[in-house]
Amino acid sequence: MSITRLANIIFSGRQKQYDRFLTDAVALQHERMQHLIRRAAETEYGRNHQFSSIRRYEDFARQVPVNTYEELKGDIDRMRHGEPNILWPGYIRWYAKSSGTTNDKSKFIPVSKEGLDHIHYAGGTDTVVTYLRNNPKSRMLDGKGLVLGGSHAPNYNVANSLVGDLSAILIENMNPLVNFVRAPKKEIALLSDFEEKRERIAQATLHRNITNLSGVPSWMLSVLIRVLELSGKESLDEVWPNLEVFFHGGIAFGPYRNQYEQLIRKPEMQYMETYNASEGFFGIQDDPNDHSLLLLIDYDVFYEFIPMEEFDELHPNVVPLEGVEIGKNYAMLISTSCGLWRYMIGDTVKFTSKDPYKFVITGRTKYFINAFGEELIMDNAERGLAYACEQTGAEVLEYTAAPVYMDEHAKCRHQWLIEFSKNPVSIEEFALILDKKLQELNSDYEAKRYHNVTLQHLEVVPARQGLFNDWLKSKGKLGGQHKIPRLSNSRKNIEEMLSLNKK
Repeated sequence: MSITRLANIIFSGRQKQYDRFLTDAVALQHERMQHLIRRAAETEYGRNHQFSSIRRYEDFARQVPVNTYEELKGDIDRMRHGEPNILWPGYIRWYAKSSGTTNDKSKFIPVSKEGLDHIHYAGGTDTVVTYLRNNPKSRMLDGKGLVLGGSHAPNYNVANSLVGDLSAILIENMNPLVNFVRAPKKEIALLSDFEEKRERIAQATLHRNITNLSGVPSWMLSVLIRVLELSGKESLDEVWPNLEVFFHGGIAFGPYRNQYEQLIRKPEMQYMETYNASEGFFGIQDDPNDHSLLLLIDYDVFYEFIPMEEFDELHPNVVPLEGVEIGKNYAMLISTSCGLWRYMIGDTVKFTSKDPYKFVITGRTKYFINAFGEELIMDNAERGLAYACEQTGAEVLEYTAAPVYMDEHAKCRHQWLIEFSKNPVSIEEFALILDKKLQELNSDYEAKRYHNVTLQHLEVVPARQGLFNDWLKSKGKLGGQHKIPRLSNSRKNIEEMLSLNKK
């Protein structure tokens, strides 16, 4: 019996549990809340917020404040220095290092043993379960999965404690049996130098039976291009004829789809999105024909949501899962078995269904441009770019955008710095199509563009090849799970990149 067929038998019980997502979603969530509270009742945080007296959601919402990383940073730093029982019972060894949306260069997200097993690995398992359910003839596990990870390093001088990319933590702690269906070897996967890692992964996997890929689209694309270069083939189908699926997450896949379809020409190739972050694993694309993600509601995660129209208010109306409305934009809060309590993850989501609960990621609470009241979010940017690419035949590799508050002619506009893997025939036409599409997608942007009174036509600046990688390298963030900041009200990042663009 093949490994894939055996896995299907083993996973059949979990596939049946998905039925509860339709019938018992709210009950499952409140069970998770009670479980987390009971487990952490005797921690310092639990005692300070009287977890032992919490009986229902209203108690939890009243007694536990909404937190950003800044509010929990002091406690996390104590935990990193070896103090136990602060935010979660016991001593936490692992910390996922993440760049992101705080005022600090890096965040250090605690990753407990429970969090590994009941959030992160549960998400990885359910990704495979879901894919096999949708593809009963799959032979995915009869070959190797190319898993692209980051690296880790010592945590202060605390014995047996490490910080690193979440992907490195997962690789370091996974069951040794998984190595039979994964490539490359751990010593290559955990290399810190991305350029060396890219070369060694390409060499190590070139002649293996790779059936599936897992990673961030931008970094994986770089590895796949190198594999193709080494092979001398025209497409990856010829290198890995049994390749059938790419499990991707971390950034939007839309701008990369055309490039993947050129590299992998087999029409049956599948692409499955996952929502896995340093803070947890939250969603899976359970229907290949629907880009919405199924919310994973029976893990060690309790979800809450802040309507984005109330995001900046002192006392916003925070709602649990049963309080969400379809089509409304929310900032997401999580409480988890890693010790994150009512934690603002920084992502915004919009629900497309409540039976089961399915959603799309619309952007970041801080990755937006609102310099002139235009409220441009990442969802607008990604859809606008995808449309402009479709209309012009262009392909976008990386981008960032920021406002020009006032130039020498007293004009205000949005400036887009874009690295194309395939240039449009006319940059001006691409900019015109993008600008019109953004007006169609966003009524606030359209209003500010009216007659060019507040905002003038956006500007597209072509980036030289490798610019964004060079910028990440200058920040010590090349590879791993580091991402380009897409939208910002500040010009700091784009000015640094524009300066590098001249070299």
